Amino acid sequence: MPQLDLSVPRIMGILNVTPDSFSDGGRYDRLDAALYHAERMVINGADILDVGGESTRPGAQPVSEAEELDRVIPVIEALSARFDRLVSIDTSKPTVMREAVAAGAGMINDVNALRAEGAVTVAAEAGVPVCLMHMQGEPRTMQRSPHYDDVVAEVRDFLLERARICEAAGVSRQAIVLDPGFGFGKTLEHNLELLQQLPVLCASGYPVLAGISRKSMIGALTGREVDDRLAGSLAMALLALEGGARILRVHDVAETRDVLRVWTAVRERRESGEGSKGD
Repeated sequence: MPQLDLSVPRIMGILNVTPDSFSDGGRYDRLDAALYHAERMVINGADILDVGGESTRPGAQPVSEAEELDRVIPVIEALSARFDRLVSIDTSKPTVMREAVAAGAGMINDVNALRAEGAVTVAAEAGVPVCLMHMQGEPRTMQRSPHYDDVVAEVRDFLLERARICEAAGVSRQAIVLDPGFGFGKTLEHNLELLQQLPVLCASGYPVLAGISRKSMIGALTGREVDDRLAGSLAMALLALEGGARILRVHDVAETRDVLRVWTAVRERRESGEGSKGD
């Protein structure tokens, strides 16, 4: 099974096998369509394939455990057999986590930060990397007047407490990734403040995942509909890289890979001292 190597920033390609996700719902809910899209993402440079079987868009309705399993397990089995890429399961249900890892998933990505009963235990027993995300409320209600006194401090403190709980339960510190949860129970101003202050979270000692691709904050800033938010998504990806993010969770893999290549080349010259004095 491929391992999570964050010595350099990585691209996580989004594969929603749902009928109702905010950007690509219904496009990849057949196995053949999911595999074709995954193949395109691998060719275009995805390091991680993140499979989700339950929409977490604002106002989304929950699905049953059985239905989520029916959606994701065949896809994870096929991806694991076909591609030499780390497969991540995007779920908050402990049983789905366990079955997904058994099917070949090598990472758990939980918007609920393993708060469901039994989730921390499952993650510890699975022994795979986990991504803990901050969300105020739940998907059905999270965008109803979210409030913070200090959004950066509150998100950081929540995530560090969840990380502490996971470590106490046996999850390796090296296996924990933090996600500030852009768009999950936050206003536009909250999201912009979190992005501007991303280095604060990155300084916590844990790698950080940034999931900003095509989010409503980009629509609010540009006036663009979901399918026309590529330029804004790439700008956000670049800002997240500058802020220290180690994983970019995106829909547009090829274009984000170009951003990462350019950013890496400039960073390497900057760090080596090349290109100074008018070069």
